[in-house]
Amino acid sequence: MTFDRSGKLGMVIVVSGASGTGKSTLCVRLRQVMPELGFSISCTTRPPRPREENGVDYYYLERDEFKRRLAAGEFLEYAQVFGNYYGTLKSEVIARVEAGTDVLLDIDVQGALQIRQAALDDPVLKKCAEFIFVAPPSLAELEARLRERSTDSEEQIQRRLAEAGHEISYWRHYDYLIVNAEFERAAGEMENLIRALRLNTKRMPEEMIARFF
Repeated sequence: MTFDRSGKLGMVIVVSGASGTGKSTLCVRLRQVMPELGFSISCTTRPPRPREENGVDYYYLERDEFKRRLAAGEFLEYAQVFGNYYGTLKSEVIARVEAGTDVLLDIDVQGALQIRQAALDDPVLKKCAEFIFVAPPSLAELEARLRERSTDSEEQIQRRLAEAGHEISYWRHYDYLIVNAEFERAAGEMENLIRALRLNTKRMPEEMIARFF
């Protein structure tokens, strides 16, 4: 007989990092080299930026609609950031990991900590959730990247830098740390990490062992 890994749960891959660290760009690269990954599209009440598309980058919701869904218990996590709401729909995640698909979440620290807390009581999340923090090489480099984007005012940049310092302090609440000093290296580290995590036995069904022996 041979090992049969059918029935293995997928992963909930939670990726966080301060604005400007490159976490979203790393997630885009990861999806390019690993197209089998599911991607959870977050909801937000902020308006779309240039070249962003509804249903591709985010689901753009009116504030009242977001609050209605929140009250209905439709979100796995949510957070308010810079005056706007962000959240991950349960429908984007749970059924897919139960079917064996790995799902990538690009979310902020507030949301990641909510999922870690929920995993204490949820057996599926406890087995499936993996937490990756993307950090800049320094705050000076982060400031340079924010200014290079040319999308924020000086006031917004200062707010983002203050928030970044706060978010970076939570890095020990994550399982893995990737420092994005050089993009190609960081992208390679993230890809290798995901491939290694797929070999973890905790998401494999108990009956797999019974079939083997």
